Amino acid sequence: MDNNREVLLSVRHLEQFFKMGKSQLKAVNDVSFDIYKGEVFGLVGESGCGKTTTGRSIIRLYDITGGSVYFKGQRIAAGIRRYKEAIENEKKALKEDLAKLTDSGEIDKRKKESEARIAQLKKEIESAKYDHKNCNKEYAKAQAEKIAAEYDRKIAAASGAEKAALEKEKKEKVAFARKDKLTNKIQMIFQDPIASLDPRMTVRETIAEGLKIRGVKDKEYIDQEVYKVLDKVGLVNEHASRYPHEFSGGQRQRIGIARAIVLNPDLIIADEPISALDVSIQAQVINLLNDLRNDMGLTIMFIAHDLSVVKYFSDRIGVMYYGNLVELASSDELFARPMHPYTRSLLSAIPLPDPKIEKGRIRITYNPLEAHDYSKQQPTFREVAPNHFVLCNDEEEKKYREEFSL
Repeated sequence: MDNNREVLLSVRHLEQFFKMGKSQLKAVNDVSFDIYKGEVFGLVGESGCGKTTTGRSIIRLYDITGGSVYFKGQRIAAGIRRYKEAIENEKKALKEDLAKLTDSGEIDKRKKESEARIAQLKKEIESAKYDHKNCNKEYAKAQAEKIAAEYDRKIAAASGAEKAALEKEKKEKVAFARKDKLTNKIQMIFQDPIASLDPRMTVRETIAEGLKIRGVKDKEYIDQEVYKVLDKVGLVNEHASRYPHEFSGGQRQRIGIARAIVLNPDLIIADEPISALDVSIQAQVINLLNDLRNDMGLTIMFIAHDLSVVKYFSDRIGVMYYGNLVELASSDELFARPMHPYTRSLLSAIPLPDPKIEKGRIRITYNPLEAHDYSKQQPTFREVAPNHFVLCNDEEEKKYREEFSL
């Protein structure tokens, strides 16, 4: 990874399992990646591979099963499955070791080691639960203290009416900061612009809802913010009093974008924001997101199917297959040197505008049973080339290095 850039979001061993009777559906299974500040991180893969679930897990619409999500260096989501599994494995290992040992000193030593290991894992569980539950509370407390300290310095240097005004302003700002949430800095644009908007709420009510939840009560300020974001997304003030059914699909998606940016987030998770739109409208929405990225300094996690769009819009791309991240590289690198067979299959499916080339295009079919032999060694996510990560084992890594002369 690039150590010179600021990591805004860090996902580590993310797992999202759903119960299906007695079995479990591993929608996201041990996914790790970083998103740097100011970049567009593309996440691609076929339907059902876990892209949307990953986005929803990051924004905490789901409580994650395992792993951790760090935002601005603070853990905002944590799962405990791996810790519980490690405790069970330690108990089994202890039982097996005790059956082999005969010396009483060795037995006592092994028991103490196991107790210390289990105690440490239990501490990790408690820490994960605390961070998951209290990350917003800790953030709000820190923000309130920071604002209070800034105003205390100003008040100490002021006097008379100015001092009284600063004290009043401090009280309001601190009260507002105590209602702030770290997770408010992450917003989501949903795939379906129709289903994601309440048909009984006007555009003004839809966009203003986040401000009201945060504690803003000044109606004039709320209206100003609503009109400001409407202008940013290419709509006019008159649209604020209308309902979602009065708009086209592209306009509805612009309303969804306005709702996402009204709180001035640092990270936007765009979940296939153009898949339900006409091709001409898709280009407009992509250009709008690009403009907002530059104007507001946004970082975007862009989830999509269309690899040609992702290449144009994204700085780095992660490829998902059946809940696993199989390849991760910069956009240019991924298209120039695709390594994983599934990535090659996806790229071969991109239609080309030249009829002659299109006629000779060879479609690569990906069959994991034929493409991989994991009977001897299971794959791990490893750096095969600089900042180019692939899910592979030793044999496959050697093959990729030889193929691309790495």
